Amino acid sequence: MKNNDIDVVIGTLAYEAGSYILDTFFANQKQIQEYYPAAELVMATSEKHYAANLMNMLTNYSVRGSVICYDFERPDYSKNRIWNITSGREAIRKYFLQKSYPQYLLFLDSDMTFGNSVISTMLKAMQGYDVVFSGYPFKDEGSGLAGCGCVLLTREVLEKVKFRCYEFKNGEVIFEDNLLEMDAYQQGFKINRGFFIGIKHYLSADKFRYGRPHDVKMLRKLLHDSRIRYFLIRLSVAIKFNVPWFLRRCRIKLHL
Repeated sequence: MKNNDIDVVIGTLAYEAGSYILDTFFANQKQIQEYYPAAELVMATSEKHYAANLMNMLTNYSVRGSVICYDFERPDYSKNRIWNITSGREAIRKYFLQKSYPQYLLFLDSDMTFGNSVISTMLKAMQGYDVVFSGYPFKDEGSGLAGCGCVLLTREVLEKVKFRCYEFKNGEVIFEDNLLEMDAYQQGFKINRGFFIGIKHYLSADKFRYGRPHDVKMLRKLLHDSRIRYFLIRLSVAIKFNVPWFLRRCRIKLHL
């Protein structure tokens, strides 16, 4: 397949310490590309010594793709790895925009595996929208409905919205996916959320939590309305406290 036949780029961050299911992940990526051939995988790492290993994995599993390395900076007081994650996503965004042919970027996390039809399923959910989040289980308990572990973005969104984050001196963090939501909504883009695809989130090489596709309950749908999320995230930045993350913990305790 020629490069200009690719219309979806899958972007994934990779760290040596978090590579406990790398073989499983690449085997899954091979299945995804067999199901949807017009896709390629780009792996991004800040660990330059790790890039060769990732390239070998692409070759060994016959997965179409490439590996890019990136640098990142963070404040002196920073204790959170969010700066590495955000810089990696931004590096993938820039890589994507350098190519003229793909129309969609699908972020998938490397500690998860996905139903083979993830691309076509997410494209179907994209109809009438610009950003699609598919929910997945957290490693501890509960599930998320607006994380970058599985999110599909159009080229137009990526041309206007950069990845960024906040970490305040009080230790509070506003994550890159929070700000992606806020910035995309502020630009007038439409956001769709749901549990569209089956996802396994691995806690270790042989233990995972599975999230099946299902409808979103009414209360949760209301709490994730784009207008409400926009207000809560803007409030979080203003008061330097992650309100959506706090509400997530409350919801889990109340089993909502």
